[in-house]
Amino acid sequence: MSTEPVFGVDVYQNEFLYQGADEVHAIVTVSATGGDRAGEAAVVIMVDCSGSMNYPPSKMDGARRATEAAIDTLRDGTAFAVVAGTHRAREVFPGTGRLAVADAATRRAAKASLAGLTATGGTAISTWLLLAERLLATSTAPIRHGLLLTDGRNEHEEPERLREALARCAGHFTCDARGVGTDWEVKEVTQIAGALLGSADIVAEPAGLTADFTAMMESVMGKEVGDVSLRLWTPLGAGVRFVKQVAPAVADLTDRRTEAPPRAGDYPTGAWGAESRDYHLALHVPPCDVGQEMLAARVSLVRAGGEPVAARPGLIRAVWTSDMAAATTLNPQVAHYTGQEELASVIQQGIDLRKRGDARGATAKLGRAVQLAHSSGNEQTSQLLAKVVDVEDAARGTVRLKAKVAEADEMTLETRSTKTVRVKK
Repeated sequence: MSTEPVFGVDVYQNEFLYQGADEVHAIVTVSATGGDRAGEAAVVIMVDCSGSMNYPPSKMDGARRATEAAIDTLRDGTAFAVVAGTHRAREVFPGTGRLAVADAATRRAAKASLAGLTATGGTAISTWLLLAERLLATSTAPIRHGLLLTDGRNEHEEPERLREALARCAGHFTCDARGVGTDWEVKEVTQIAGALLGSADIVAEPAGLTADFTAMMESVMGKEVGDVSLRLWTPLGAGVRFVKQVAPAVADLTDRRTEAPPRAGDYPTGAWGAESRDYHLALHVPPCDVGQEMLAARVSLVRAGGEPVAARPGLIRAVWTSDMAAATTLNPQVAHYTGQEELASVIQQGIDLRKRGDARGATAKLGRAVQLAHSSGNEQTSQLLAKVVDVEDAARGTVRLKAKVAEADEMTLETRSTKTVRVKK
C-alpha cells in the first residue's frame, strides 16, 4: 500500500537570553521522508513566444525541444496545458479552456501542437500567469505548478500589472521561472519565482533548456503532498518578527502570514516530496527576570484549510540568565544561516553597486561575499564570485573587480545568489 511521506520538525537554538533580552532566534528543520505515493498534479508550461525568441532562432527551437521533453516527463494522469506568451497569452494545447490528462495520445497531440509556436509580438507576463491560473483552477489536483520561460524584459505592461497578477496567483499554484540568454531582467524572474514559491535560474545557452525543463518536471512529478504551511503559535505578549526559508535557498515568508486564531499564523511552503528544508525564525518575547523561562513558540505543520499534518511539533524556548557567556553563545545552525542570509544580501548589493559604477562600494560588498562563501563552505557561490572578482585572500575578503565580466556570469551570480549550503558536518 502506498504511503505519504512522514514529516518531522527539529529545532536548533540557544534558549538562553541575557536578563532583559526580548528576541529569540531558532532554525527549524522540516523533513519529509518515506513516502511512495505520487501526488495528483496539474501543470501549465508557459513558453515565451515574443519576437526576441527569434534572435537567435536557436532559442525558439530550444524552447520547443525543451517543452517536448517536459511533456514526455509527465506521469500518466497528470493534468496539463501549454501556453504561448507574448503581449497576450494563448492556449496552445489543449485549447479547450481546461487541462488535458496526460497519456500516450495526449502527449503526442501536445507535442504536435508545438509546431505552432512562432516568435512574434511583445512581452506581458501577467497575461501568461493569469491564463495559467484560470486553467489550473479547473483541476482539483492538490499539486498545481507552472513552468515559465522568458528571454526578455516584461516591457509591454506596467510593473504593477505583474505585481497584481502575482498577488492573485499566490497560493493558487507554485511556479519555477527560467531566463534563457542574457536579455532578460533577473529581478523580474526572481520576483515571479519568489512570489510563487518556486525556483529561478538562468539557462545561458538554448542547448541547455531540454535538460533544465526535464529536471524541473521530474521535480514536480516527485511531489507527494501539496500546500503545506508552517503554523507558528506564540503565547500572549510574544510575536513573530520574521520567518525565512534559508535552505535550499533564502526566501522571506514573513509577509505571507495568514492568521489562524487563537494566536497563530500560517506561512506557506508549497508542495513537498521526499526532502528537507530549513527555516530561520525570529521571535519577540516579553523580557523576563533571571531564572524565568517560557515557551516562545510552537511550530507545527498544516495542509490547506488548516488540516494538521501528523508530526511532533517543534518547541522554541526562552530561558533568562545572568550568565553572559551562556546567553551570547551562538547556536551553530543559527550562526551559519545568518551568514548565508547576509551572503545573499551582499551579493545583490554588490552587483547593484557595480551596475551603477560604484567600484569601491561593489568591491567592499563582493569582498564580504567572498569571505562569507569561503567561511561557510559555499563552493558553488565561491566559483560564481570568482568570475566577477579576482580573489586575493578569500579568508579576509580581499578582492579586485574584474575589468571585464561576461554578462552571463554576472546574471548567473545574481540569479543564484540566494542558494545556500547546509551546516558543515
